[in-house]
Amino acid sequence: MKRFFHRKSSCQVAKDRLKILLISDRVNCSPEMMEMIKTDIAKVISKYMKIDAENMDIQINAKGNKGTRGAKNPSLYANIPILDLHKQ
Repeated sequence: MKRFFHRKSSCQVAKDRLKILLISDRVNCSPEMMEMIKTDIAKVISKYMKIDAENMDIQINAKGNKGTRGAKNPSLYANIPILDLHKQ
């Protein structure tokens, strides 16, 4: 059975921070801004359903869809584990 309310190991936290730093560097978005985006998304979605905010993954991909002038626009991807579809 998966433990939902466990603390991440320091190795996992460091790995997550490095991943955020590398992604944010590619699209010119600071790690602090990425954390604010992640926090805001978690707050909004938590109004409607129960999520596992500790294990959600937010990424900005520099290889997005082509924009109006043919340039690639960054895309935001969110992987948010849903614990319950009904807010309690």
